[in-house]
Amino acid sequence: MERRSPPPTRTQPVTDDYHGHSITDDYRWLEGDVTNPAAMGTSTPEVAAWTDEQNAHTRAVLDALPGRAELEARIRPLLQAGTVGMPHVRGERHFHLRRAGDENQPVAYWREGHDGADRVLLDPKALDPSGLTTITWLSPDPSGRLVAYGTYSVGDENTTLRLIEVDSGETLPLVIPNKVGPPMWLPDGSGFVYRNLLDPDDAYSGQVKFHRLGTPVAEDPVLYRQLTPDEDAVLATTWGPYGNLSHDGEWLVLTYATDGQSNDVYLLDFAEFLASGSLQRREVTRGTVGNAAGTVKDGTLYLFNFKDAPNGRVSAVDPAAPQEANWRDVVPERADAAIESVTYTRDHIVVNYIHQASNRLEVFDMEGRSVGEVPLPTIGTVLTRDYEGGDTAYFEFTSFAHPQSVYRFDATAPGAEPRLWTRVESPVDPASVVVDQVWYESTDGTKVSMFLVHRRDLEPAVAGPGDHPTILTGYGGFGISKTPAFSATLFPWIEDGGVYALPNLRGGGEYGDAWHEAGMRGNKQNVFDDFASAARWLIDNGYTRPERLAIVGGSNGGLLTGAALTQWPELFGAVVVGVPLLDMLRFQHFLMARYWVPEYGSAEEADAFEWLVKYSPYHRIVPGTAYPAVLLTAGEHDSRVHPVHARKMAAALQAATTSDPAEKPVLLWVDLEAGHGQGKPLNLVLREAVDQRLFLMWQLGMLERA
Repeated sequence: MERRSPPPTRTQPVTDDYHGHSITDDYRWLEGDVTNPAAMGTSTPEVAAWTDEQNAHTRAVLDALPGRAELEARIRPLLQAGTVGMPHVRGERHFHLRRAGDENQPVAYWREGHDGADRVLLDPKALDPSGLTTITWLSPDPSGRLVAYGTYSVGDENTTLRLIEVDSGETLPLVIPNKVGPPMWLPDGSGFVYRNLLDPDDAYSGQVKFHRLGTPVAEDPVLYRQLTPDEDAVLATTWGPYGNLSHDGEWLVLTYATDGQSNDVYLLDFAEFLASGSLQRREVTRGTVGNAAGTVKDGTLYLFNFKDAPNGRVSAVDPAAPQEANWRDVVPERADAAIESVTYTRDHIVVNYIHQASNRLEVFDMEGRSVGEVPLPTIGTVLTRDYEGGDTAYFEFTSFAHPQSVYRFDATAPGAEPRLWTRVESPVDPASVVVDQVWYESTDGTKVSMFLVHRRDLEPAVAGPGDHPTILTGYGGFGISKTPAFSATLFPWIEDGGVYALPNLRGGGEYGDAWHEAGMRGNKQNVFDDFASAARWLIDNGYTRPERLAIVGGSNGGLLTGAALTQWPELFGAVVVGVPLLDMLRFQHFLMARYWVPEYGSAEEADAFEWLVKYSPYHRIVPGTAYPAVLLTAGEHDSRVHPVHARKMAAALQAATTSDPAEKPVLLWVDLEAGHGQGKPLNLVLREAVDQRLFLMWQLGMLERA
């Protein structure tokens, strides 16, 4: 390792006034072209050269560490176990995505019948031999004759829709660009409703449109669109719009999120639109607290919602008078479990509950009478999907010691043992690990649950500090639940005596909407306190000590580890900050981040500035502090979180830390062939996994002991 010190970074101070407070940013120039608001964050030649130097330094440090080839040899076969997805069923035809072996990307398959042989529908290698193109979704028409599919490249998530004919394998000439979501087909397959962006460079130009096969895309009518600031300053910068077409093609439910905790819902008589072109919408709910999402079945509008129900409920109403005052409960709210999702078979409602941070499936008839629970293999995570063709339904299941699997069950008799449809065959022994769930107190006395995964023979120290290398990770935002999930690459860590800890932080959805609210906006510090309290619990209970404790997080979880790093640097031995938000005073200016203002607030608001500046990791860096070793990662093509956050944080930390850069470096890796992480090919996933694991092993003393 020839060079231990990071490349130098020049400073160019820029001072802003925030509601009477002067804040100086020494590294604003690393944001690139800030003179043109339309090109905010666009890299300049100087920024690109600086990034290349940082990447070269990081590669020099990581590639010089011993044991890389051996670790890669252990992790590669685990990643090659692949991934599987739930099928889309159209008649007897089943369509799904699966990645196996050394394939860089999932391949689209189809089969006749539940147990037919898989046939390749579309291999992304045929589209792009480099492995950087991803098939992100499939949407077969009702006959199973045509399949719409979405692709994007280098992780940019700018999805393009195309059509393929199943029997011939011929790709049809239809092309719809600009971040297209999965379309919803008319029952006769003559057309579909879809969502995309009017302008691919404007994340706030969403629109819901209708395409009739055989007509020019340029003539597709707009059913609902993002409003401009002149029309509505609030709706112009929030989530939406989205549409959900009923399976009979009669109704279109339209939603527009007004903030993180509520949305507006409208109903469009789609049959009338097809007949007359009328776009008259009926208001379902507007301006009340709590999100809602719905679909129409057999003449009734069903709404999964959190209106006056922080744990969720399912309501029903007549589409002729769909206003909130007319709703009736079908599946009432429960006190002991929150509803995470609701899906439908032909004659049943499948409710995916979350109870103590793991999922349960229960089936109801359309009047809300419980038919029974679906047996699950163990505590774990469940994903479901609508199946209108009948009452045979599918769910995806995973847990810490249970590889990703897809099961099917009969909704008319849910208590029967589900039948395995397909699964990932992973070369690990799930019985070799133990999963515990513990509870600890956060700073304010709130009880928080946490999963611990470790080797069966591992025991915490009875007296004195623990010495087990430990990874502590979390998320705590957007109502997203962190439930048990299988990760084959975790097993080498466990085999080597490591502990994996996953607390269910406030801000997530593990305990309903109230749990989310307790960790958003002005309550965000609760999330960081929950995380630090988890670290202290692990130390106090003999599992580890600060020198052997690493924290890892990505995206909003990267904000989490960045905040923990700057508030409690003495508590951790190593920190991974992945694709993170870190400059919380300027985050809203980049890419699609203004969508997240309802979650975090914005420094443009005086009250929000007060809480953001207190925890913004970039602004909490204190020169002269001995920071632990840090690995920051970003994707050059990230369409969600801009790499400017990681760039500026790396420069500021490198200048501020008093730790020896040879022993506790601050490293930055900006992947020039990736985005936020979605669609990353196997070879890049492998490199990232080995980089991060080797970095942690080095910093926690595992390489010295190997």
